[in-house]
Amino acid sequence: MEKQTAKRRDFRARSRTSLAALTRGCDTFLHDEGGSMSYFAVVSSLVMMVFGGIGVDMVVTELNRTKVQNTLDRAVLAAADLDQTLEPEEVVTDYMTKMGLSDALVSSDVDEGLNYRIVTADGFVQMPSNFLQLLGIDTISASGHAQATERFNKVEVSLVVDISGSMADNSKMDNLKSAASDFVDTLLADGNDDLVSISLVPYSEQVNAGPDILSKLSVDWKHGYSHCLEMPESVFSSAALDTSMTYEQMQHFQWNYDGKNTLTDTVCPRYDYERIAPFSQDASALKQQINKLTPRAGTSIFLGMKWGSALLDPSTREIASSLIDEGEVSSAFEGRPLDYDDEEVLKTVVLMTDGQHDKSFRISSNYYDSESEYVQWSKNNLWYWLNRNVYSWQRGYFYYQKYDADTGDRLLDSICTAAKDKGIIIWSIGFEVQDHGADVMESCASSPSHFFRVDGTEISEAFSTIAHTLNQLRLTQ
Repeated sequence: MEKQTAKRRDFRARSRTSLAALTRGCDTFLHDEGGSMSYFAVVSSLVMMVFGGIGVDMVVTELNRTKVQNTLDRAVLAAADLDQTLEPEEVVTDYMTKMGLSDALVSSDVDEGLNYRIVTADGFVQMPSNFLQLLGIDTISASGHAQATERFNKVEVSLVVDISGSMADNSKMDNLKSAASDFVDTLLADGNDDLVSISLVPYSEQVNAGPDILSKLSVDWKHGYSHCLEMPESVFSSAALDTSMTYEQMQHFQWNYDGKNTLTDTVCPRYDYERIAPFSQDASALKQQINKLTPRAGTSIFLGMKWGSALLDPSTREIASSLIDEGEVSSAFEGRPLDYDDEEVLKTVVLMTDGQHDKSFRISSNYYDSESEYVQWSKNNLWYWLNRNVYSWQRGYFYYQKYDADTGDRLLDSICTAAKDKGIIIWSIGFEVQDHGADVMESCASSPSHFFRVDGTEISEAFSTIAHTLNQLRLTQ
């Protein structure tokens, strides 16, 4: 009995000890901070997973938005192309379908007229969210909007082409004719003829403006054999043609000499197809004239560029108006050249040469100041006559050098700068030129990307690129 009582007391004592130990252990556990970082890490991980998941949802949304936007951009650009024969809405739908976004196309709209097409499209795609559902957002969406315009603005072009003697080499003239003719066809395609005016300016050592243009100016007339003007250096600082000035008519004579009394290569081009064709929309007439061009005399690029810029400047508007009244220019071009700040007009010079500036001579005034002398030099090659009538030591008195290469480069730089300052876009083509000629032409261009240095049939590619670029296709929104 006593033994059992002792056992019970011992059991109760051990129980109290165990319970105290357990109590102390729980209290220690509850107050132990050694594992607090584990809780923080767990909570932080959960937060990072949630925000990471939200990030994934956002990335997916952006990828879908980019896909929708890029597809819309390509679709409206293709649909706005005026050469596109399919219905614009069908083009947009086809682009979206092929990218698996047929259900994403919300709307497409087309606004078009004679010389423009504007295509607008909107897209929207919706998809279920993943982690954003934790925030109560069950779906995410992406949208896009695009608009493209192809607009053939009113375009005024001066096509300034080199017909100097060196163009006879390496089939250069034939290549020019082909390239320039295609250029005309591209710009004066059906529907564009009342929008695009082309002034063809052939130049060699001088520019024959023709009797129609010169009859509108004050000119000190000396003869009727050809129609070139001498330009004082001061006029090359302006794109305008000073219609208040009295101009000196260029002498009519031939400097180049082949041992015969040849008169087909006069310093001022003498034939009607070598004259400026101003403000034309007649592709057939322009191409016929281009195909008649023949290499002649030397190279004065600056004179060609001066006339090219003048025919884009409002200062020649009265000349154009008079030519319209006379039936020489289409009435569609009344008011041209338009003002520089007219937002609907694009003014551009396409300037082409196969060489560089050289010397240019004139007959001394003492030997070119009477009717009989005008007739004499129209009937006799200068050197043919000098070799037969003047001692060699006296021949130098009969002529003088008016321009040299450095002067030509300087005057070209001046007129190119003046034109660019007015916003005229200058494309220049160096056709089988040497490095110096290339540098001069590149400097004249509106930018290095507006300059082409080409050989052989590459000239056609240059003209084609320019013509198609003038028909601007641009993404507007």
